[in-house]
Amino acid sequence: MPEHGTWVYVVVEGVEPNLLTGMTGVAGEPVRTTGANGLTAVVGTVPLAAFGEDALHRNLEDIDWLARVAQAHDAVVAAVARAVPAVPFRMATVYFDDDRVGSLLEDRGDGFRAALSRVDGRSEWGVKALLDVNELSEAAPAEASDRRGSGAGAAYLRRKREHHLLRERIDELAVEHADEIHATLTALAVDACLHRPQSPALSQQKSPGGDSRTPGILPMILNAAYLVDNGAVEEFAHEVGRQDERRPGVELELTGPWPAYSFSSIGLEP
Repeated sequence: MPEHGTWVYVVVEGVEPNLLTGMTGVAGEPVRTTGANGLTAVVGTVPLAAFGEDALHRNLEDIDWLARVAQAHDAVVAAVARAVPAVPFRMATVYFDDDRVGSLLEDRGDGFRAALSRVDGRSEWGVKALLDVNELSEAAPAEASDRRGSGAGAAYLRRKREHHLLRERIDELAVEHADEIHATLTALAVDACLHRPQSPALSQQKSPGGDSRTPGILPMILNAAYLVDNGAVEEFAHEVGRQDERRPGVELELTGPWPAYSFSSIGLEP
């Protein structure tokens, strides 16, 4: 059983050696290259005691370890992707040795080249849409329920009915906003990808006043990635701002540029 494996960061068609000078990876190892089939993989040698399959299963449950390793992995990927078109690998892609990586480059060469062509001159941008339930409720109140009846019981049932109608209307508006925003931004991008909206705990978004969100309402209604031509980024960012301004109760967050994690698998599907 080998003691070390090869951690893969990105695949490129070539990289200037001085770009990697002094760069270290997830295990503090010097980042280096290995190549085959006219392609180059940016890799690092890591101890399998900490980064082998069994060890990774254990360590990925350690939040501090995960954050530290993810940051180191992303730093290498981002540095290379800023310099040349790159196919980024997800964290924790480990092969037994460089020969296994070379076999991957041989077997999937056409797919890697298609993916590199896809991301050349483009970058990934993330857009999240967050829902302010209180503001949206004020902007689009539900229809009033039947006011007939008197007494505390009737008033209670009426309030519950009005709350239910309001919640349904907010749900409808949230879907409409998310769909319209995504369609508008997709038209300005080369490609788009929808991700699952994050929970409030992961996104660290709190409802107004610290209260719980209205039941059935997601705080994040859109979590999308867009592949944008570098020459169109200004227009894309301007449109994100315009969508944010014109939609009461919806707050848009633009992040990037990122390595094209969401789009670089084009041509690499089994």
